[in-house]
Amino acid sequence: MRVLLLSQVLAGAGLAAGVSVGALLAQEMLGSTGSAGLPAALLTLGSAVAALLVGRLSQASGRRPGLAAGYAVGAIGAVGVVLAAAIDSIPLLFGTLLLYGSGTATNLQARYAGGDLADAGSRGRAMSTVLVATTLGAVVGPNLVEPTGTLATSLGIRALAGPFMLAAVAYAVAGVAVWLLLRPDPLLLARERAGKPEEATAPDAAEGDDEPVALSPTVLLGGAGMVVTQLVMVAIMTMTPVHMHDHGHGLGASGLVISIHIAAMYLPSPLSGWLADRLGRRPMLAVAALTLLSSGVCAAIVPPDSTLLLAFALALLGLGWSFGLAAGTALVTDGAPLAQRARIQGGADLCVALAGATGGLGSGYVMSMTSYHTLSLLGGLVGLALLPLLLASRRAQEAW
Repeated sequence: MRVLLLSQVLAGAGLAAGVSVGALLAQEMLGSTGSAGLPAALLTLGSAVAALLVGRLSQASGRRPGLAAGYAVGAIGAVGVVLAAAIDSIPLLFGTLLLYGSGTATNLQARYAGGDLADAGSRGRAMSTVLVATTLGAVVGPNLVEPTGTLATSLGIRALAGPFMLAAVAYAVAGVAVWLLLRPDPLLLARERAGKPEEATAPDAAEGDDEPVALSPTVLLGGAGMVVTQLVMVAIMTMTPVHMHDHGHGLGASGLVISIHIAAMYLPSPLSGWLADRLGRRPMLAVAALTLLSSGVCAAIVPPDSTLLLAFALALLGLGWSFGLAAGTALVTDGAPLAQRARIQGGADLCVALAGATGGLGSGYVMSMTSYHTLSLLGGLVGLALLPLLLASRRAQEAW
């Protein structure tokens, strides 16, 4: 757990630094607000592929090689983004943003490692505790936008490439830390403790990896809950820096708002996990739906020149995401058999990342055709889709 917490602090800095300026970098290089959502879409599309591959590698060989490889690819992607900004290459920017998304996927996959050795009654809290460590890096990262931008400018590179320089270092160090220190491997140890030591070896664990798995209503509900919360969160978050820039806010103000948003995503994680354990996974998904609706309404009605009120709206958005992710993660893990757990978890995160890509890509076009206010309201209404999903899942569970 200590090693996972350390890696999350580092990865949080890499995640938040790039997210806070990715849309602005694309807007600057492309000269189009409608394309400003492309970085988030590409990043999350890359994270979708990475989530599946990290899950499969973890299934076959354990969490340590899976997480270390994911962070390493994220670091390579961050270096590529810096190079693309330096030589003003749009194709290279888009290609390396896909690789950069691997760091985001791995950052989320680490939470599953936190729950490998926990019992069902404390699993939600254990996995959420891993996520809370992201807060420190996530808060520091966006607030280093200006200093890293100054460093990039001194090197003759666009200022907006500076945060990706920080991300490259952060992801690389996180990968090294996991590779060297995450021993024993939590997933392999969990298999041994379950009385199936033969599944702890890479060759045996990989057998039948391509066989179809019957997903229970519990797994499907957990995955759907995470998909909805990710879609809403990415769509609104991605366009907030662009909205603020269009109304005269500087990079420092945008970085502050994103810092508060990401802190609200990760800092309440232990509380979110504890509530999912104590109150139940399904009630917490309902709470997430109502919180996302409140965030969307708030973002739509606050004055665009108010940094404080925008920060409050984005904090609500992060909190709704935290509730939904904690409950959804616990549901997926509860319903996944140990022999296929990492594979199913990777598949769930693949769907989550694709939802994020959809939200990131669509947000720019919705905002360019309508407004940030309309985008926020639509996001809040999509969050309410969790409520009918809960009802449908209850009926499916009774028939399972």
